[in-house]
Amino acid sequence: MSYEPPTPPANLPTEIVNTLNESSSEQLQNVATYAEALAEHKEREARLEESANQEEVEERPDDLPDDVPTKATITIKEINDNRYYYWQWREGEKIRSQYKGPVNPNE
Repeated sequence: MSYEPPTPPANLPTEIVNTLNESSSEQLQNVATYAEALAEHKEREARLEESANQEEVEERPDDLPDDVPTKATITIKEINDNRYYYWQWREGEKIRSQYKGPVNPNE
């Protein structure tokens, strides 16, 4: 019984496919972890950019700390298998975060 390697997505550049095919399983796990984190980061940036572009003035949520801007959104981060809420917003080119609390209050 022979095992066939997975077929890469058609839109993935050949040089990336070749580099991945030459990588060890440990390197591939590291690439997968990095790629997932990078995708989340880019999606978060896009959401922050979109919310920054909204022109309507929103009411300030009751649980929003004084040092967190109204434009902040809530993001979930996983740390050591625990999930936490963070306020997140953009200041110029930087993305800022502030701890809000655990997703599951029993943690």
